[in-house]
Amino acid sequence: MARAIVFDVDGVLVHGYHARPDLRDRWDAALQNIGINPDRFQREFIFDIFMKRVLIGEMPMVEALDRRLKAFGYRGSTMAMLDLWLGFDFNPNTELVEIVRRLKAHEDVRLYLATNQDHSRAQFIWHNTQLSGLFEDMFYSARFGRTKYDKKFFAMADERMITSDEQPLFFDDTEKVLDVARKAGWETAHFTGNDVVTTHPWIAERLKS
Repeated sequence: MARAIVFDVDGVLVHGYHARPDLRDRWDAALQNIGINPDRFQREFIFDIFMKRVLIGEMPMVEALDRRLKAFGYRGSTMAMLDLWLGFDFNPNTELVEIVRRLKAHEDVRLYLATNQDHSRAQFIWHNTQLSGLFEDMFYSARFGRTKYDKKFFAMADERMITSDEQPLFFDDTEKVLDVARKAGWETAHFTGNDVVTTHPWIAERLKS
């Protein structure tokens, strides 16, 4: 019987924002090129309207940017700003993507994404990267109206995945998220590097062939 294997995006399949600050590759340094202070942007946009409303689908990203960009002294196009964000903020973990590609060849593996994303970046990831060709579905916070810190997120994902006697196996870089997933009945693995995936017994067995 097939088993659901679920991967986080940022900090796992994509280099960039990681749960550990020392492993972060911050895209927003590029904001300085358009006159926006990245630290202020983090404080007044990311940790405010973005996390409180955009990330859970209560407000579109473009509307949030329209409301806040002028306060940062930016006078350019909102859509240009969004293009900058999406373009700089996708640096795939190519080694792990290739591992996923090998797993996809096995009939008893069903692949999914579980991630905290707003609608615009989720659509960018799905339609403009190679991930959509590898994964069956992407479960994300704006789609479900809640983040992965909410146990209901995983219940909603369960409803949309294959029925199996085996627990979904979930790789994520954030321990608090993994704790919620475990309480929801998922098997979890704390992602600190690609070897966490390749050495997992269930995965390793399939990578042999």
